[in-house]
Amino acid sequence: MTRIIFSSAILLLISSQATMAANRHVDIVNKTGMTLKEFYASSTGSNNWEEDILGRDTIANGETFDINIDDGTGACRFDFRAVFQNGGESVKRNVNVCEISTFTYTR
Repeated sequence: MTRIIFSSAILLLISSQATMAANRHVDIVNKTGMTLKEFYASSTGSNNWEEDILGRDTIANGETFDINIDDGTGACRFDFRAVFQNGGESVKRNVNVCEISTFTYTR
């Protein structure tokens, strides 16, 4: 029984370390026909959107922008908020940035 518990603890530790080391770079692809002018990514469950990751940059229709979505906590699940040139927005919840490398906005 002790051997099983010890083995489980080692597997949990290895799994935790793999999540901490996971690549959180995500290519944000804009295929909406509009310019994406603000982009936010906050840990799922957070009560605010943090800062606009794009800053002065924008993502024109047809463009891709590489974003490192690593807030230093080791979290993998984030909520995304995109704001477009016409003032419209799109919110996607619970995106696992440890499992994806591309996220595409479409019409």
